[in-house]
Amino acid sequence: MNLSRTGRVGALCWVAAAPVFLVANLITGVRWQHPTYSWATNNISDLGNVGCGVWDTTRPRYVCSPWYPLMNAGMLATAVLLAAGLLLTWRIVGRGGVVRSAQTLLLLATTGYVLAALYPADVDENLHVLGAFLIMGAGNVGLLVAVLAPNSTLLGRWRRLTLAAGLTALVGTVLFIAQHGVGIGVGGMERVAVLPFPLWACCLGVLLAENPTPATQPPAP
Repeated sequence: MNLSRTGRVGALCWVAAAPVFLVANLITGVRWQHPTYSWATNNISDLGNVGCGVWDTTRPRYVCSPWYPLMNAGMLATAVLLAAGLLLTWRIVGRGGVVRSAQTLLLLATTGYVLAALYPADVDENLHVLGAFLIMGAGNVGLLVAVLAPNSTLLGRWRRLTLAAGLTALVGTVLFIAQHGVGIGVGGMERVAVLPFPLWACCLGVLLAENPTPATQPPAP
């Protein structure tokens, strides 16, 4: 069975999500002036803060992000692209309880990007933290669940890639919560926790587009 037009659109959405997120981060960070943005010490959330001032009692730092609308728009676009990719490839990547559980958790993670975008940390910290929890919690657990997908599914076929992404995200999340930078700073460690999901989706989108014939699927129960 060849990849349908819907499936191909889903794959392209996955391919686009990570570049959109990374470009929004890069451009918004570069636009910081005084002080300059530190990829090691500043959080991702700092890029989306709408006001200027000292932020965070745990690690006090001066935050002033003049291009915050771009960052928040980029996070919202990332959410839309990741969710669209998941929904449009829902049946293609496999069937069964494990696959559906992984997809559901990853879909929950996309709502985290929405919350983080619509509610910057200095606007509504509680909803922003909830968004971060969904991204690093539901999303990264979803990757680990996807590792258990049966060999007969496309997720099972790409298990090594998923395992690498899931373990990297897990380690990054634990160290970020513990506030251990391990040479790359706490801000750098947050990126280790957050980036595996969109980068994994980007890789899967490329693989799906290049190998459009799904693995043999058992009959639906």
